[in-house]
Amino acid sequence: MFLHVITGILTCRNEKVYSLHMVRAVFPGSFDPPTYGHLNVIERALSLFDDIHVVIAVNKNKSYLFSPDERQSMLEELLKQWKNVTVHQWDSLIVDYATQNEAAVLIRGVRNVTDFSYEFDLSMMNRGLCPSLETIFIPTDPKFFLLKSSAIKELASFGGDVSSMVPPVVAENLKKKFLK
Repeated sequence: MFLHVITGILTCRNEKVYSLHMVRAVFPGSFDPPTYGHLNVIERALSLFDDIHVVIAVNKNKSYLFSPDERQSMLEELLKQWKNVTVHQWDSLIVDYATQNEAAVLIRGVRNVTDFSYEFDLSMMNRGLCPSLETIFIPTDPKFFLLKSSAIKELASFGGDVSSMVPPVVAENLKKKFLK
């Protein structure tokens, strides 16, 4: 499927190597909280896809620090500079979201081999559920390898400085959460 999406012929240095037909991609995650690593993956995906849906997982079996609406509000603020990125909430299978919204690709950010192993297994399950949906892994920029939402929340809970890990709006919301 994905090979049918990419068109063009490899050329020399300064010429465009490929072009994509209007391809919608979905970047799902808990985003609890959104980090600079998430933003890095989204920004890099923008060079590959025309339309990106950032989809916030709403799983009643998981415990989140921020409500779905709080996560959506932060992400909308962080992503407002890009008109072709929208934020949505979803409480079911991501393949169903992708199908209903005519997305061809799932984007998954990976930081290390452990992330890749977990994400690879998920991609195989998703492929079994929806064979036409491709998964693209985008490695996080090395400066964001250590950014893990759970560690950021723990650091913030002790009053630690998370300003190098999350955007200011997220740092402020973390501070408010833990002052309660």
